[in-house]
Amino acid sequence: MTDYLIVGNGVAGTTAAEHIRKLDDNGNIIIITDEDFPFYSRIRLPEYIANEISEERLVIKKENWYTNLRIDLKLNTRIIGADAKDKVLIADNDQKFSYDVLLIAAGSHSFLPPIKGLERKGAFTLRNVKDARDILAYTQNVQEVVLIGGGLLGLESGNALRKIGKTVTVVEFFPRLLPRQLDVDGAKELQNIMEKMGFSFRLDARTQEIIGNTHVEGVLLEDGDLLPGQMVIISAGVRPNMELAELLGLDVDKGIKVDNNLKTNQLDIFAAGDVAEFKGAPYGIWPAAAEQGEVAGVNMTGRSTLYAGTTMSNKLKVVGVDLASAGNIDVDHQMESRVVKEEKLYKKIIFEENKIVGCIMLGDTTGFNKVVKAMSEQKDVSPIKDDILAKGFDFNLI
Repeated sequence: MTDYLIVGNGVAGTTAAEHIRKLDDNGNIIIITDEDFPFYSRIRLPEYIANEISEERLVIKKENWYTNLRIDLKLNTRIIGADAKDKVLIADNDQKFSYDVLLIAAGSHSFLPPIKGLERKGAFTLRNVKDARDILAYTQNVQEVVLIGGGLLGLESGNALRKIGKTVTVVEFFPRLLPRQLDVDGAKELQNIMEKMGFSFRLDARTQEIIGNTHVEGVLLEDGDLLPGQMVIISAGVRPNMELAELLGLDVDKGIKVDNNLKTNQLDIFAAGDVAEFKGAPYGIWPAAAEQGEVAGVNMTGRSTLYAGTTMSNKLKVVGVDLASAGNIDVDHQMESRVVKEEKLYKKIIFEENKIVGCIMLGDTTGFNKVVKAMSEQKDVSPIKDDILAKGFDFNLI
């Protein structure tokens, strides 16, 4: 009987456990997490902050799912020691976990830039349920919020606070919002939409200090401007959780290096999700974590399947507006493209040698999945290039 051990209960770890059980009905599966919550949706945390959903509705896999699949979920358990030779992990409660096969799917944590005053009460990041609870509890005596960083989860958390009556100012280091997902024109349209909602923006701006005595009172920018605020939320990206990799002697760079089987350099140790680096790239997106979790889970049972990479794509709502982007978004408009711009709508398809290599859809994401599929399969779309953004276009023609 095989002992499977998974560190991390996000999408990668949970998907891996599910596929292990499909292929091995008898093995012991343990998932370890330092959180106090089963697998839940991080992207819905802003809805929780906005009082739109209960904490319970964040949960994706309820207790009976683990019971039915005979998966032992260990909550509130943090790994502080490991021995790859003896195949054992040690938790902070002195509990030891032996394994035959190990998956590290420990996810990532919020990156904190070197800003003075981060220790003041009222400065938060949003990455997990505990962060969301703390933010919601602190909002009672807050009216003005400064959001440092214009990333996806940051803008969503800002919108959640706007919904409960707070004034939100966004400070973004880049000259446009969502620099990974939007080009200049798309970002400008999103900014226009958000300004009409009541957001204020300081783009191409650097934060020098979070000011106040013991509690946050405002944010000082490097140009000398002072933005008033009783709460600051830092949304400056994430970094993979690498502590366990160091304890186990794994090869790392931007993440834990893995091969096409999601194997690390250590025998019987796999990695998947935000913590994994495949061909020099950590993905950090849900679809990649799900795909990697499946591949890792299958290979952990002794079968063999290969991971070939994931097309970089995002499909979600930003402040209630549908947004999807994938591949090369051609920020500087150097490539062949087709563009549609209307009020509250921006679409752009990028081509190279009659193949779709990138896409932006803001305000209407119809056909996005078909476009991403065509990108992955490198289809020749020359017959429909000029029609692809026409109203009523049948994306089944791709």
